[in-house]
Amino acid sequence: MLNRTGLIKVINMIYNIYVIYVLRRLRMATQMIIRLDEKTKERLNRLARMEGKSMSQMVREIIEERLRERDIGAYIDDLWERIGNKLTSKGVTEAEVKKAIRQSRRSSR
Repeated sequence: MLNRTGLIKVINMIYNIYVIYVLRRLRMATQMIIRLDEKTKERLNRLARMEGKSMSQMVREIIEERLRERDIGAYIDDLWERIGNKLTSKGVTEAEVKKAIRQSRRSSR
């Protein structure tokens, strides 16, 4: 029977194998060099260790999260996708949507 520390090590090892597998599948072809002050680097490194991730993985996740927060175009595209899926699931047709838009535009004049 594994103790808590041993179990955490096994889970981290399995997770790291999974990450390597995913990264190979994604075939990340570009590199980027960033400069950090020592304090920031140590904080990032500590957080990565706590989460069982590499620093590269942490930086990728932070960048992806920031892009999701700031990329208004992607947000709007996602919103339209969700609205479209919701309308489709309720059986609303494209013709009905166009009709509703025309009626709305007429009434706002």
